Parts: sequence; C-alpha cells; structure tokens
Amino acid sequence: MAAGAGSGEAPTRGLRADVVRNQRKLLTAAAEVFVTSGVDAPIREIAAKAGVGMGTLYRHFPTRTDLVTAVYRHQVEALAEAGPALLAEESDPSAALRRWIDLFVDFLVTKHGLADALQSDSGRFAALHTYFIDRLEPVAGHLLGAAAEAGEIRPDIDAYELMRGIGNLCFGHDSDPRYDPRRLIDLLLRGLRPS
Repeated sequence: MAAGAGSGEAPTRGLRADVVRNQRKLLTAAAEVFVTSGVDAPIREIAAKAGVGMGTLYRHFPTRTDLVTAVYRHQVEALAEAGPALLAEESDPSAALRRWIDLFVDFLVTKHGLADALQSDSGRFAALHTYFIDRLEPVAGHLLGAAAEAGEIRPDIDAYELMRGIGNLCFGHDSDPRYDPRRLIDLLLRGLRPS
C-alpha cells in the first residue's frame, strides 16, 4: 500500500518519480471519469484512462472511498494553488477573483457526487469539509482583499460568506436542467462592486 493511501491522501514527498506520476495520472483520470460517468464508474475505466493496470490503482487507492477522497483533496489543492497564480497573471485583481470563482463553481458543480459518495463515512466527510474550508477560505480572502484594495469591490465582503453563498447557489444544478447557477452567481458578484 502506498504511503497515505488508506487515509485517502496522496502524499508525494519521498516517493519515486514514477510513483508520483502514476498517482497524478490516476487522480486526473478519476476526476474526469467521475464527472462524465459518476463516482460509481467502473474502476477499470479509471485505470484504463490513466494508462495503468488495476494493481497500480489498488496499490495507491485500496478502496473506492480512498480514491474519491484523494480526488477531492487533489481538486481542492489545485483550486487553492490557482488563487495566487491568477493574481500573479492578472493586472486586475477583480478579474483574478472572477476567474477563481469560475474555477470554484466548476469544482462545486462537479464535486456533489464526490461529497455524496463520502457522506456514508461521516468522520471522513467532516474532515474533508473542514479541510476544504481551511484551505480555500484564506485563498478567497486574499483575492477579495486584493480586489478591495484596488477599489474594485466593497471592503466588507467576508470570504466564508461569499463561498457559502456561491455554494448554496450551486445546489439544484444536478436535479434541474433549466437552473443555471452561473447566472445567479453573476448577479451576486455584481453586488460586490462599491456603490
């Protein structure tokens, strides 16, 4: 069993390059398969998409829950790393904030199946939710702070409240094809502008 596989994490420090490469390929493939086929997709489909054997998949992620947890954490990390990168790329902090919110919405819309699959293990789900908030709230806060400092949004916007509001607007997307959360999120973001 790979280090950390039982916890659903995919630590990379101290591992051989091929092991790290296989973990990343598996996480990327699993995320894509989960979006298109759901979290109950055949494990063989994930291994084939990653270009690895079933044994490799099970060495890294002995159970489906381990794989789902690792995909969730991997996606949270990618979202957390995107915040500072977007601020560095954009000359306009509000454009960086908007691009990050688009990524956040993509994550929220596609993660519902992951969250549902983990809710049977309430301890693991609670720990992941805490990780999600702890990791992403400071990123959102930093982006909001930069945009407020530039005078592009009001300075009284709380990162947690914004994340929670966006999250609540994303619910219902799965069950109602006519509902487009992005339209309402766009209205919400217009309300961030200074009066």
